[in-house]
Amino acid sequence: MSDHFDIAVHKVWSVPAADIAQGRKALWWSVGPAGELSVLLVHRRYLEHIPSIKGWVGWIPKGTFTGELVTVTGQEERRTTVENIGGRPSHLALLPDSRFLLVSGRASLDRTNGIWAPNAVVYSASGTPEGEFCIGDDIPVLVTDRHGRVWTAYGDEAICGEHRESGAGLAGWDTDGRAIWLPQGRLPSHPLEGCTAATDGDQVWLVWYAGGRHGTFLTHITPSTGEVTTHPSPVRDPDGFAFRGNRAVLTRRHHNQHTVEFTRAELDGTTWTVTDHRVLDVPGRVVVRCGQGRDGTLWLRTGDTWLRIEA
Repeated sequence: MSDHFDIAVHKVWSVPAADIAQGRKALWWSVGPAGELSVLLVHRRYLEHIPSIKGWVGWIPKGTFTGELVTVTGQEERRTTVENIGGRPSHLALLPDSRFLLVSGRASLDRTNGIWAPNAVVYSASGTPEGEFCIGDDIPVLVTDRHGRVWTAYGDEAICGEHRESGAGLAGWDTDGRAIWLPQGRLPSHPLEGCTAATDGDQVWLVWYAGGRHGTFLTHITPSTGEVTTHPSPVRDPDGFAFRGNRAVLTRRHHNQHTVEFTRAELDGTTWTVTDHRVLDVPGRVVVRCGQGRDGTLWLRTGDTWLRIEA
């Protein structure tokens, strides 16, 4: 496969063959607001495999483990060893000053004292833990913005569960664990499941599914003013979304296959018009948590290769 396609899709990085040969698996990943790609590699000796779960998400830590955070910026590659990682992370997210966040998708409630156990750990640029807090339960979607705020969209188990902020379906957090934004009745329907997320400058987009006849929505948040606008999505349940100006690109995976559905759309006020739709061949199998949008660029994970698609 070439590194460039007729629809401005670029191959950015693949896990080096030497890492694969030495038994390292590429697990959690994210893209920072400056366009830096970060991937956490973990040796197989720390992992167990669940055959019924396809792709990289089927590799689960057996206990406390050590990882290597690879950060790719342009042609430069930086590696940071991160020791004594506990729990079962589901998300990696980047913060200002090369700090980062590891988050477990599930949280547990101590019913004796009514306190939720921490499931988010903030790390320094050198890989040292700096703080921890609970960021909600059942988190399929998480993204950080350029100011270090954390944005989450929740799954149905949490939305119907006991965690207050998770029950709202969408939330924004600071890195001290305080909820700084909740929808507060400003959505056209109640979220049932988070799909994906994107940032565009200082703006945030959370994509979520409302179920049944309601379909999928794109919620646009301006954190500085609290303004919220929600549009029906031109694509049902997308895995990836990026927005620039009035243009969007969305992808929807063919699960565990080497193909995704690719859609371009333009927003005219409140109405989306689809301008292109096709099936795109990709170099690796595509599973959950495969897309993230940054400043008009959709990053797509396909197996152990990352692609960049411009809106």
